[in-house]
Amino acid sequence: MEGLKALFVKPDPNAQMRKCNALIRSNIRKLDRDISQVKQVETKTKNLIIAADRRAQRNPAQARQAQREARDFAKELIRARRTSSRLVTSKAQLSSVQMQVNEAFAVRKIEGSIRASVGVMKDVNTLIKLPQLAGTMRELSVELMKAGVIEEMVGENLPVDDDMLEDDLEEAEGEVDKVLGEILKGKMEKAGPTPVPLPEQPQEQPVALDEGEEDQEAMMDQMRNRLEALRS
Repeated sequence: MEGLKALFVKPDPNAQMRKCNALIRSNIRKLDRDISQVKQVETKTKNLIIAADRRAQRNPAQARQAQREARDFAKELIRARRTSSRLVTSKAQLSSVQMQVNEAFAVRKIEGSIRASVGVMKDVNTLIKLPQLAGTMRELSVELMKAGVIEEMVGENLPVDDDMLEDDLEEAEGEVDKVLGEILKGKMEKAGPTPVPLPEQPQEQPVALDEGEEDQEAMMDQMRNRLEALRS
């Protein structure tokens, strides 16, 4: 009975608009959570870079290893920033979609029909490529097509933009140097000159440093897994 009713009764425009807005708001909340997680990864990675730099200054024997670790941390920070930038851009696109959809339904009330929007179709095509949003964006595209806001379903096999592959590119050494200079310069300005260590410290350091390195490696694994979860 419900199936026959759906064939002959036109959908309620207000109900369609509410459903579209609910899907969009759900996606925006998901992006907000992901952005917050990436910001936490950025903060922790910055702290690891500073800790590695301090260790290099305290114990010259481990300076080379600590410098390598700092560069690895800087690469992770670059990836986190790229992920954060992409998520923020996606949120702005999603907000634009919401505004255009609401405008389309407002025009429908006045003119009695909806004009298909090329802009909405383009934004939806871009957003559906994000693994975090793929499912709900497909559902949204179905609702938008039913309402006439877009003219066709979003394709399953869409070309991937170069920006989506950016995380797979090896970070340029110059970019790593820039990040290290930015973070360590700020640290030195706040902390001032590094105090000269006491003569006894080098003899007492090894055990504590080994434990610290294990903790840092475990933390980096956690952060890498979190970033991978956000990108896949």
